[in-house]
Amino acid sequence: MRNLHGLVSFTEVATAGSFTGAAAKLNLTPAAVSKNVARLEAQLGVRLFNRSTRQVHLTEEGERLRERTAPALRALDEAVSEISQARSGAVGRVRISVGVSFGRQYVLPLLPAITAANPELQVDVSLDNRPVDMLAEGFDIVIRGGVIEESSLVARRIARLPLVLLASPEYLRDRGVPVAPADLVGHDLLGVRLPGGGEIPWRFRRPGGRGSFQIPLRARLWLSDPEALLGLACDHAGIAQAGLHHAMPHLRAGRLKVVLHEQHDASEREIVLHYPHRLYLAPRVRVTVDALLAGLAGNRDLHARPDTLPQSFLA
Repeated sequence: MRNLHGLVSFTEVATAGSFTGAAAKLNLTPAAVSKNVARLEAQLGVRLFNRSTRQVHLTEEGERLRERTAPALRALDEAVSEISQARSGAVGRVRISVGVSFGRQYVLPLLPAITAANPELQVDVSLDNRPVDMLAEGFDIVIRGGVIEESSLVARRIARLPLVLLASPEYLRDRGVPVAPADLVGHDLLGVRLPGGGEIPWRFRRPGGRGSFQIPLRARLWLSDPEALLGLACDHAGIAQAGLHHAMPHLRAGRLKVVLHEQHDASEREIVLHYPHRLYLAPRVRVTVDALLAGLAGNRDLHARPDTLPQSFLA
């Protein structure tokens, strides 16, 4: 926009009816306002005001210009005021991307309290297991496993996510409880296929704490969603490896039991919350980040450890 200062000065003079009134509104001197208007008139090649000793009157060209510019300048002023006011409160939309199972189990239950405490906040959640480019796709917050090594992103660890092996009591009753990793050869195994086509290995600790080893996973069934995997395990389809945080409701209800907990390597994965910048973080994002981190920190299931599980959860 060319000569914005001139347009603003012109509009204020037209509204106030004087250069002095416009100068007071703009916190400028009358001479500065007059100079801004004169430059605008020179640029347009028309006279916008007829000036007398005490009054100014719009010319026909000035009246036409005011009709066109006043709404636009008012919209700009409202936009600046809206952004300025938003600095002190959570106003606007926050876009969150989170994995399907983790989102349903841990994130979604927190959102009603967050929006209730911030009436002008809107939360838009995308439940998706695929990798996302948060900057390119316009997400304010991304929650995923692992840490994204990118300097423009801030990473806040939510919790460690130990893995456990699980099966239903009925399956173990019919097929037997494995007491060593080698016993898994005779069992039906359920595997997770990652979005990129890979798989999460099954690892076990060597005797005496001398490292760990991995077994080839010859799964009978492969799934891409941990929730569906645990559903199959609850239906007695076999032994599954899943995050303890996903399994806790099933363990508490007695639908699943942990097997080989002393030999299985929990493989310290973690769940991380990412957002783009620390500097000038919008209040709508800051409020949402802080509320999510506080709510997730207080969830006992999310911070459960395999070595502290009650005996009733173990096969």
